[in-house]
Amino acid sequence: MAVITSYRRVLARPGTARFSLAGLVGRLPISMVGLGIVLLVEDVSGSYGIAGTVTAAYTVANAVLAIGQGRLLDRLGQGRVLAVASGLFAVSMVLLVLAVRTDWPAAATYLCAGLAGASLPQVGSCVRARWSYVLDDPRDLQTAFALEGVADETVFILGPILVTLLATTVDPVLGLGVAVVACVVGSVGLAGQPATEPPRHAHDAETGPRPRMPWRTVVPLAVVSLGLGVLFGSAEVTTVAFADEHGAASYAGPLLALWALGSLVAGAVTGAVTWRRGPSYRVRVGALGMATAMVPLFLVDSVPLLGALLLVGGVAIAPTLIATMSLTEQVVPRARMTEGLAIMQTGLVAGVAPGAVISGFVVDHAGASPAYLVSAGAGLLAALAALVLPRED
Repeated sequence: MAVITSYRRVLARPGTARFSLAGLVGRLPISMVGLGIVLLVEDVSGSYGIAGTVTAAYTVANAVLAIGQGRLLDRLGQGRVLAVASGLFAVSMVLLVLAVRTDWPAAATYLCAGLAGASLPQVGSCVRARWSYVLDDPRDLQTAFALEGVADETVFILGPILVTLLATTVDPVLGLGVAVVACVVGSVGLAGQPATEPPRHAHDAETGPRPRMPWRTVVPLAVVSLGLGVLFGSAEVTTVAFADEHGAASYAGPLLALWALGSLVAGAVTGAVTWRRGPSYRVRVGALGMATAMVPLFLVDSVPLLGALLLVGGVAIAPTLIATMSLTEQVVPRARMTEGLAIMQTGLVAGVAPGAVISGFVVDHAGASPAYLVSAGAGLLAALAALVLPRED
């Protein structure tokens, strides 16, 4: 009951349920577009290599320009930026599909993919910034961030299943089309809720310079996020390879779903708990827990046992991410809140592709089980970065 009561309390605030729901819909492209591009390009070209490079262009552009979009969101306001960004994203995705399907020059395909990644609306950062604006109690804010963590896990469970189902049973374009529609509907829906939108923070000669970003905390947190991104990308590829090596390729999805389920449950519980220790401490413990959970996977030679360990290991994911966002909210000035949250999101996104590439190399040369050490190493990187965080009083 305590869990339900905590979430009911924050969702009872005027407008919160509406913008959280819009944010859930608007975030679906995060887990759909990358895979959707792979399925589309491979269907046309027959090459996973080409598909991977086109997806990389999309991912890199998104990672590089997300922080800049976060800065614009703080300066110009969410309503204006989200409306423009979602429109640009939709147009870029249409052009990308045309480029692939009608055999445009390769440079044009990569350009369209890059434009799509660059314009993808930073919906997750916007929603968390709204929670930070409408809630004053740190405990309620932690519950709200836990709710968004559960929403993220839901997106990453449903998105790949949906885009794969549509691509394989109907047409790869349909999977991307649904992602574009979700982006526009969610982003415009969020943009159309001004009552809960954080105020704009324009800076000029009259208002003075922007407040300083607390880099002493933000940089280590960004490295923690990067390490977690590498861990996610690595573990996903390695788990798929492990299932394939053991003649159980169809179990790859359920194995990853167990991992996400452990995270989802832990995130839901985290939001209902009143913590005695601050988020800095929880980031350190959580990052160490994630690294430790990856080590035994190197020794596993059974699909059922791997599933059990992934379920347990997933318990550390959401609490670490929630603590990371909570600490960011505590230290970043209000005038740069969306930018600060976007930095963390960028770290996560930027780490996924390298993690997948490195683990794929290890799988090709040493097998799936040793590749779990890449995930463990990424978790160790996050844990070491967390140790650098300033200690709380």
